[in-house]
Amino acid sequence: MALVITVFIGIPALYIFIKLFNGPGESWTQIAEYLLPKYVKNSLYLALICSLLTALFGVASAWLSVRYEFYGRRILEWLLILPLAIPSYITAYAYAGIFDYGGSLNVLLSRISLDVGRIDLMSINGLALILSISLYPYVYVACRTFFLHRSQNLIDASRVLGKGEAQHFFKLILPMARPAIVGGIILVLMEVLNDYGAAKYYGVNTFTTGIFKSWFGYRELETAIYLAALLLVIIFALIVIEQRQRGARKFAADSGSERRLERLKSSGMQRVGITFLVVLPAFLGFIAPLAQLLYWAIISYVEIDWGPLLQVVFQSLGIAAFASFCCVLMAMLLLMAKEWNRLNWVNQIAKIGILGYAIPGAVIAVGIYMPGLYFDKWLIDFIGRTFSVKMNLLLTGTVIALIYAYVVRFLAVAFNPIVASREKVQFGLLQASQSLGKGAFFTFLKVEIPLLKPALLGAFILVFIDVMKELPLTLILKPYDVQTLAVEAYQFASDERIIEAAMPSLLIIATGVLPVIFLNRLVRKS
Repeated sequence: MALVITVFIGIPALYIFIKLFNGPGESWTQIAEYLLPKYVKNSLYLALICSLLTALFGVASAWLSVRYEFYGRRILEWLLILPLAIPSYITAYAYAGIFDYGGSLNVLLSRISLDVGRIDLMSINGLALILSISLYPYVYVACRTFFLHRSQNLIDASRVLGKGEAQHFFKLILPMARPAIVGGIILVLMEVLNDYGAAKYYGVNTFTTGIFKSWFGYRELETAIYLAALLLVIIFALIVIEQRQRGARKFAADSGSERRLERLKSSGMQRVGITFLVVLPAFLGFIAPLAQLLYWAIISYVEIDWGPLLQVVFQSLGIAAFASFCCVLMAMLLLMAKEWNRLNWVNQIAKIGILGYAIPGAVIAVGIYMPGLYFDKWLIDFIGRTFSVKMNLLLTGTVIALIYAYVVRFLAVAFNPIVASREKVQFGLLQASQSLGKGAFFTFLKVEIPLLKPALLGAFILVFIDVMKELPLTLILKPYDVQTLAVEAYQFASDERIIEAAMPSLLIIATGVLPVIFLNRLVRKS
C-alpha cells in the first residue's frame, strides 16, 4: 500500500521528469538567454534575504518571549503566530495600499503635518520584506519549542563556567538550536519559491511567475515543464543540503532531564525595549495588514454583492474540508502501510510520498494537468468504442483533479503531526490488545485511532488552512464554474480593484485565525 500511495503522490514529479526528454518549446532559447538568469537571480535573492530576515525575526521573538517577562507576553505569544493566517499575497496587497500614493500612511502623516514622501515597496526588496514578515512564524514556532524545553540545562552548565546571559545565548543555545532554525527556514524557502500572487503583483520575475507566463502567456507547456523541472532541482538541492548538514553534526539531549526554561523578570527601559522588539514582527506581519484590510472593507461594505460572495465562501469551505479529509485519510493509510510492512526498502520509498509539500503548487499543477488530460482522452475513447457512450472529461477541469493536487501538496502537513503523535503511544497498550488475540487492524481501529484523535483533528485543521490559502495550484486547476476566496482576492487585485479584494481576504484570515491559535495551543502543551 505504501508503494501505491508513493506512486500516486509522485505522478506529477515523474511526469515532469519524463517530459524533459521531449525537449523545450520554441521560445526556450529566448527565455534561457534573457529571462532565465533573471528568474534564477531573483528567486535565489529572495531566498537569501527571506532566510536572513525570518531567522532574525523568528529567533529573536522566540527567545525574548520564552526568556523574559514583559508587558502583554501571553497575548503576544499567540499573536506572533497569527501572520500565518494571512497569505503572503494578501499581506502584499495590504502594504501596497498602505505605502501607495494617497495611501493610509500618507493620509495619516499629512494629518500631523509630516511628509516622508513615497516609500516604494513594489520592488524585489519590498517583496522580500513582505514575505519575511509573513513567514517568520515558521522559524518562531520551531525555535520557541526548542528554547522552552532544551535551554535551561544548557544555561545551568554555562553558569558553572562563569558565563553571562549574552554568552549563554550566542555561544551555546543558538548553535544548539541550529536544527530548529534550519528546519523553520527550509519551510520558509518552500513558501518563498511557491509564491506567485505577491511576486506577480509586485512585478518581480521568479520561477513561479515564469511558469505561468510560459504556459498562459506563450502557450508553451513544454517550456513551463522545463522551468518547473529547474525549480524542482533547486528545491531538492535545498533538502539534500539541509539533511547533510544536519547529519554532519549531532545534537543530542537527554529528554529525561529536560527542564522548562526559567523566565527572567524585566523592568524599566529593558521591559519597554523587549516589549517593542517582540511587538514589532507581530505588528508588521498581522496587525498592520489586518487594519488596512478592515479599513478597505468598511469603506466598500455597502457595495459588496453578498450573494455571489457567500457562494464563493461555501465553495471554498467545502473544497478545503473535503481535501483535508482526503489528506488525513491518505496519511492514515500511509501510516498503516509503514507499520505493517517489514520491508525496509519499501518504507524508505514511502518517504517520497510526503515530499509533496516541498514541491511548489505551480509545479504540481503542471504535473497533474497533462497526465489527467491524457487519461481523460484514453477513457473517453475506450468508453466510446466499448459501450458506444459519450462522456465528458473526468479529471481535467474538474474538482477531482483539484482535490488530487491538494492531496499531493499537503499530505506531509497531515502525515507529520499524526506520526509524531503515534510515536508517543505506549507500546504496552498495543501489546495488551494483541495478547487478547486481537489483530493488527482491530488494534489500529480500536486502540490507536482513539488515542490519535487530537492529532487527527490538528492535521485536518492544518491542511484546511493551507488549502484555503493556496493560490497558484488553485489558479491553474480549478474548474471554470468553481471559485475560491484566494482566487477571488487575487483577481480583484489583478484588476486593480484592490479595495474589493479586502472582504475575500478578511474571510480567508477569519478561517485561518482559529487554526493558528489551535497550533499555538499545541506548541504550549508540547
